[in-house]
Amino acid sequence: MKVTTAEQMQELDRKAIELYRIPGIVLMENAGRGATEEILKTFPGIEKKRVAIISGKGNNGGDGFVIARYLMNRGVSVMVFLLTEPKALRGDAEINYSIFHRMRGEVISVPSSKEYQKVKKEIEKADLIIDAIFGTGLDAEVRGYYREVIEHLNTLHRPIVAVDIPSGLSADTGKPLGVSIRATLTLTFGLPKMGLLISPGVEYVGTLKVIDIGFPKRLIEEEQIQTYLIEKEEIKKWLSVPRRLDTHKGDYGHLLVIAGSVGKTGAAAMACEAALRMGAGLVTLAIPKSLNPIMEMKLTEVMTEPLPETQKQTLSLKAYSPLLRLCENKKAVLIGPGIGTHPETQTLIVKLIKTLNIPIILDADGLNALATQNKLPPLNNPLIIFTPHPGEMARLIRSTSKEVQENRIGVSRAFSTSHRVYLVLKGFRTLIATPNGEVYINPTGNPGLASGGTGDVLSGMIGGLICQGFDPLLSLQAAVYLHGLAGDEVAREIGEKSLVATDLIKKIPSLLQEEI
Repeated sequence: MKVTTAEQMQELDRKAIELYRIPGIVLMENAGRGATEEILKTFPGIEKKRVAIISGKGNNGGDGFVIARYLMNRGVSVMVFLLTEPKALRGDAEINYSIFHRMRGEVISVPSSKEYQKVKKEIEKADLIIDAIFGTGLDAEVRGYYREVIEHLNTLHRPIVAVDIPSGLSADTGKPLGVSIRATLTLTFGLPKMGLLISPGVEYVGTLKVIDIGFPKRLIEEEQIQTYLIEKEEIKKWLSVPRRLDTHKGDYGHLLVIAGSVGKTGAAAMACEAALRMGAGLVTLAIPKSLNPIMEMKLTEVMTEPLPETQKQTLSLKAYSPLLRLCENKKAVLIGPGIGTHPETQTLIVKLIKTLNIPIILDADGLNALATQNKLPPLNNPLIIFTPHPGEMARLIRSTSKEVQENRIGVSRAFSTSHRVYLVLKGFRTLIATPNGEVYINPTGNPGLASGGTGDVLSGMIGGLICQGFDPLLSLQAAVYLHGLAGDEVAREIGEKSLVATDLIKKIPSLLQEEI
């Protein structure tokens, strides 16, 4: 599903009205009717409750009047508190105010703080608040009277339904413009807006539902929007394809994992096991030779290859030629989990990245090795996937984690396009960025994934799909989505605090079988 900025949504509205000749009032009607249906579904028994709709003077307020009309027709006790004089309304908002007024719907005009003080107690009697104050076009800080209203509504401890977007929230950045409604349910129209899906916006959105308002499918498909929300249906159709009967392990790829050092053998093991659980036919672990015995015991289905090591028991430069030979029959290579930061090992990693021509998944200390270079070397490999967390991303671009987190989408898109790589920026709402400038937002996952080793599991899952020859973008979407989904399943069973990385690996088989 495409995800828009405020400007892109305004352009969709304009084209729907001007090119497809859909009157704006029809779009508003569809929005209000669809929102009402969702409200009735989410809040059963609302017919016996009181509803207060807080409307502004723009089209968002017009949506509020449509909702008020439909609720009134369903027998709901509804009052609209209009934060302006009726004569200030224009266009479609004025028309829908007029219709509701002719239906003898109750509208109370409260154009100033003085009038609002008089109706506070009436608003506080409501069982449900509907926020129709500001829409997605807001780009200035909320001040004065409107700020007072929003702050009051947030203190009521009542469920709040936000119409299109919580009033005061930036549709592009997800940041409150001074202050924002904290919604229980947000009913956004047409397509989701970027600010509703990223931090900190998600903290204000509550449950998000997208309401179809009748945009022509062709209009949405043709619009040059490059940000998307990953949906299960996108990956279900190809992951659920059964294997042929006359098949063998060689048909499902051979992944080489170059990983592990003293104290970090677990990272290597988890990456390998995750790859196998995602369906890889064969996995070989390249490991410093002194660590091979313990990995032979730890890993049953994974083959191991002991290689020359440094005095610190990390892979040495002498491992370069053996690794090239190992790559000759492999479909993909994963480099980095727990591999260490020894200078000789980092030199080895950079040399391999410059040389190998099979798909590379680069994670953890593999990324840190590149970050030690004055600038990134030419990446001539046709398929390289970077999987950094924010700290690793910051090191790659000579920035800070704070700056990365404040502009995750922009940073991801810029890096992937300039270096022609796929990028998986881990964290809350993990992102996938492509060399063509597309960015995909993952909706699954929870704070329980903030636990050591979960990133190693993700890189192994990615490697397990890439080595099978699946489409790179679909592989990344599936791995990221299922990784977060596994975390959500585990959190429901044992809670977020107790979640550990190996729990995710155990959950993969049931997700592939049941969810996908």
